[in-house]
Amino acid sequence: MKYKTKDLVMAAVLLAIGIVLPMAFHMSGIKGSIFSPMHLPVLLAGLILGPSLGLVVGILAPILNSLIIGMPQIPFLWIMVVELGFYGLISGLLYKKIGMKLMPSLIFSMIIGRIGGALSIILFTLVFGLKLPSPMLFLKGSTITAIPGIIIQILLIPILVNFYSNKNRSILGQ
Repeated sequence: MKYKTKDLVMAAVLLAIGIVLPMAFHMSGIKGSIFSPMHLPVLLAGLILGPSLGLVVGILAPILNSLIIGMPQIPFLWIMVVELGFYGLISGLLYKKIGMKLMPSLIFSMIIGRIGGALSIILFTLVFGLKLPSPMLFLKGSTITAIPGIIIQILLIPILVNFYSNKNRSILGQ
């Protein structure tokens, strides 16, 4: 698949934000599990750039974070790779490919990503024998604990997507 240079640059910028934002949270002592700072740029990548680049940003963000700052730690890294990969892929598919409206695309991708994370726990437990929290505990933690982050994402992401879309239209003279 051929990508425009501006899309690759935007993917790199969102990936960088996906590294710097969690780092800032960890350095300030704010728990990432409450605000989910890595989720924001991944969801933006899917909604702005489409499913392929959204998936790439979703997979690479947790891996690079783990390599650079040691968070998320293994085995939670692999759960986040699945969860965030789904965020980027599903948000891009629903919004860019299927044409679903922005808010439902965002909410469905957040739900499907969390379900993907929970299913990955079952898979990793059965296949690799990893000792992981139960899928229900993961879902509780990724929803109840993360309510502040979810609210921020629901409020901020549509504004950022619309800003980016309007900015692109004006630059392209449309």
